[in-house]
Amino acid sequence: MKAYKQPRSVLVVIHTADLQVLLLERAAHPGYWQSVTGSREDEETPLATACREVAEETGIAMPTECFADWRITNTYEIFPEWRHRYAPGVTRNTEHVFGLCLPEAIDITPAPDEHRDWCWLPWRTAAERCFSWSNRDAILMLPQLT
Repeated sequence: MKAYKQPRSVLVVIHTADLQVLLLERAAHPGYWQSVTGSREDEETPLATACREVAEETGIAMPTECFADWRITNTYEIFPEWRHRYAPGVTRNTEHVFGLCLPEAIDITPAPDEHRDWCWLPWRTAAERCFSWSNRDAILMLPQLT
């Protein structure tokens, strides 16, 4: 039996106190830049998913208390090209948004099967580069949330 992705995910905006934002370029979709994202596994809490996804996608292993729950939940239509990952009939995803503030921009170790490149950008520039509206909007809220 095929293991489908759960339509519950996290978005983690990794940033510095001076509002530099880490973006990752998707390996399978060159030009698609985003913050860390990922789907819930098993019965994980959104916070546990955020912590796991950051470690998997960047190599940054931080305890859960370092993550800020921005208490933002987005529901959106799953892109048709990615719906095969979900159970038949699933077309919408619920995303929980978190922030992770680091003391400074650091080098990361991206997951090569997921990301082909990464960069730190000023928050406005990072927001403009994101392909996802929810990612863009979360980054644009950084000055109010930090």
